[in-house]
Amino acid sequence: MELKITSCNNFFKIKGTLDKNNLGLFQSEFRNIFEKTNTLTISIEAIDSMDRFGVSALANLHKEAIAKNKSLSIIGLGCEDLYNHFKSEIAA
Repeated sequence: MELKITSCNNFFKIKGTLDKNNLGLFQSEFRNIFEKTNTLTISIEAIDSMDRFGVSALANLHKEAIAKNKSLSIIGLGCEDLYNHFKSEIAA
């Protein structure tokens, strides 16, 4: 399934598959996003699957938010790999 990103104000909904093949779309959508806004919410509820490149892209967006002192919320049950990534960072 392809990747579809919809947005309204600072709320983004990601639907489909986030993987190496469509990572460019994700990165172009969120490039310099924290220059435009202080608060960002991303819903991953409709993500069917995500590979390690997708997990890394979201993790990098999270790191950018922290570095720029911005607020990033990732909501939805989405992908277990992403949940495990952030859970292991908290434990470390």
